[in-house]
Amino acid sequence: MIDKFNTILLDMNGTFMFGADRFGADEDYSVIYRQLGGTIEAERVNQLIRAAYEYLDNRYHKPQYREAFPSLRDAFVSVGKHDQLSERDLDLLVETFAHHELGYVPPEYSAAINRVSHHFRLGLVVDIWAPKTLWIDTLNQCGVLPVCQSSSFSSDCGIVKPSPRPFLKVLEEMQVAPPDAVMIGDSVRRDLGGATAAGISCILVGGAKHSSALGAVANLIDLVESVGSDN
Repeated sequence: MIDKFNTILLDMNGTFMFGADRFGADEDYSVIYRQLGGTIEAERVNQLIRAAYEYLDNRYHKPQYREAFPSLRDAFVSVGKHDQLSERDLDLLVETFAHHELGYVPPEYSAAINRVSHHFRLGLVVDIWAPKTLWIDTLNQCGVLPVCQSSSFSSDCGIVKPSPRPFLKVLEEMQVAPPDAVMIGDSVRRDLGGATAAGISCILVGGAKHSSALGAVANLIDLVESVGSDN
């Protein structure tokens, strides 16, 4: 299915990173916040982080914010405008949010990505709301980032999928034409939609299916194991 391409673009959450976005109603954000040295009282920390999440979530699906998505810091400034938050307060709230947004990469997925990197050039097209610092550390430690030749993190540029611009940016940096690349992701709206708008084929994983996708596979590992089977 993918042997006719020379480049693979990878989504992250739900594709090879799991357990991300821990923002449930019962989540106590003050635990990590306090570990980081924050002093705002616990109930208000939880209120601020829930409010910042809702602020961004309400805009994430709206086309008018697709290429003008607010930063997490801007979200905290907006929802905390009556709190007189200091720069340190904002830094710690953003870092706390990031710890809850960050997932983990199972070893078998990092191994699969390393295997496929011997056959294809790899790039990342990632939507995250917090600054990318924790993700860079995690993706380096698990060996994913070193085998990727280019990456786009939405929190760097304020552009979120399904805008085609992050896809095209990565391909431009790699000097790859859209017909030579395939996107692998778990979201019909974000990954398939953005890839299609950029003229890139897309294979869906994680149970997602759509008639305009090149195909659908249970997970990235199964797809990697199929490399060469078309021959």
